[in-house]
Amino acid sequence: MKLRLKRRIQLSRKRPLMWRLRARQRWHDRWHRHHAHFKHSIGARLIAVFIVLAALGGLILWGVQEGRYGMVVAGFLLFLVIGLAFGAIRRMLRPLRALAAGVEAFGRGDLEHRIRYFHRDELGDLAHRFNQMASDIQAMLDGKRALLLAMSHELRSPLTRARLHAELIDESESKEALLHELGEMRDLISALLESERLGSGHSALQLRKCDLAALVRESVDAEVALQIEPGLPLLAVDAMRVQLLLRNLVANALRHNDAARGPVSVALSRAGQGVRLVVRDHGPGVPPEALGQLGEPFFRPDAARSRNEGGVGLGLSLCKLVAAAHGTRLELRNAHPGLEVAVSLA
Repeated sequence: MKLRLKRRIQLSRKRPLMWRLRARQRWHDRWHRHHAHFKHSIGARLIAVFIVLAALGGLILWGVQEGRYGMVVAGFLLFLVIGLAFGAIRRMLRPLRALAAGVEAFGRGDLEHRIRYFHRDELGDLAHRFNQMASDIQAMLDGKRALLLAMSHELRSPLTRARLHAELIDESESKEALLHELGEMRDLISALLESERLGSGHSALQLRKCDLAALVRESVDAEVALQIEPGLPLLAVDAMRVQLLLRNLVANALRHNDAARGPVSVALSRAGQGVRLVVRDHGPGVPPEALGQLGEPFFRPDAARSRNEGGVGLGLSLCKLVAAAHGTRLELRNAHPGLEVAVSLA
């Protein structure tokens, strides 16, 4: 009994000290929590800058009223304080410029671009989530590309067997129609495979010096009018891909050309250190509102146009990818009459 009473007395004596230690620990934890919130919050730091700015401005005005210095010195000090505040705010909002550059790169399709962030504040969290979103989208697109390549490769074998079996059928209109459809499926699969290969950009190219004039003469039919400037320079290009681009442009022009107005023309001319290729038809052209969508996969200006008349909508898309892989772009415009497609290679 006496021992218990003695322990209670000792605890009652120690309790104020323990309370003080706990209170100090609570204040310490609260300080660290508020400090971390202050470092994480841009708004809190902006308020602190404004408070310091107001305090320094008040001191300067008080010094003027007390006659400690004149208006010139006061103006200089105010200008200095405002400049320091502007610099501090600009530094705090610097990640916004990195975010803007990242959004612009993301809009161009550069999913490998990542935003650098320097502080774990709201803007840092936004940049981190933006980078995570870009990584997720890139992984999703890579998975889609891998699936499409695998499916296209797997479809080639049964398609080849189906074409061999179709060749054994007796001659008839049904056989011709079947072979035509199988040929279109083969062309579609080849175009899809080429599109995915070109999606890797420069890594898909095999560059070597090429005479574009000779390439054009070998690739176009006699019904196409050629306008080739003499003395064109040799260019380091992927000859097979440029030939694919030329054939698709000429095939598209022949499909829509009105021979009564004029033939399809292919022109080569010097453009600085490079060569400019222009393909033009004399057909009906493209509606102005659809001109900006040309080159998108499976897009056809006339939705009602059949596949026999308008293709599957991958020809210009492949041309656009070939041009982009060579560091340039297609230029499309209505030539009145007809459509003109130009690309500058260097």
